[in-house]
Amino acid sequence: MIAALDWARIGAELDAFGCATTGPLLDAASCAALAAPYDREDGFRSRIVMARHGFGRGEYKYFAIPLPDPVATLRAGFWPHLAPIANRWNETMGLAPRFPADHAAFLARCHAAGQTRPTPLLLRYEAGDYNCLHQDLYGEHVFPLQVAVLLSAPGRDFTGGEFVLTEQRPRMQSRAEVVPLQQGEGVIFAVHHRPVQGTRGTYRVNLRHGVSRIRSGRRHTLGIIFHDAA
Repeated sequence: MIAALDWARIGAELDAFGCATTGPLLDAASCAALAAPYDREDGFRSRIVMARHGFGRGEYKYFAIPLPDPVATLRAGFWPHLAPIANRWNETMGLAPRFPADHAAFLARCHAAGQTRPTPLLLRYEAGDYNCLHQDLYGEHVFPLQVAVLLSAPGRDFTGGEFVLTEQRPRMQSRAEVVPLQQGEGVIFAVHHRPVQGTRGTYRVNLRHGVSRIRSGRRHTLGIIFHDAA
């Protein structure tokens, strides 16, 4: 499934815009199965109510270890395609970290530095909820790309709630990217910064992501972050 994606297009769009859509990843039944456990306590390590922390409105839960099989499969499946892009970006930006071919080796690096808490998460938004622009950094070791998969059907389960990415360019106004998604589709995007070629060479631009206000209904999203948290 993941190996069959158009990785040439995805890589080009990540380079140009800092984000790229995957096309269909999960069918409706798989999306429903991933969203269904949200109301249970087991299988999650913590629940975050965004308004309590100034993150916006809505809530999310971090999965506990062991991750559900579909989540673990997606996390492991994306890694070998994203790690070369991440390495190329860091080389271009003059950043030292390089990422191994095996995701388990990178997680071992995180755990050795005290980043031991799993970060894949399930998010729920109701009418009026939104997610403020932010970056999911979590510690010293950060993988520069992450994935969000929309589990709800736009227009049927909810309205509004678009994925938003902003790019802060040096000495220029910020640029916004609004990414429409269909149920079961993913968006791959930069966590923190990405390289941009300018007239005087390559420079870094900072990016933040969020979700616009939900107009009606309920929206579930799966978030796949590749570094663990301190």
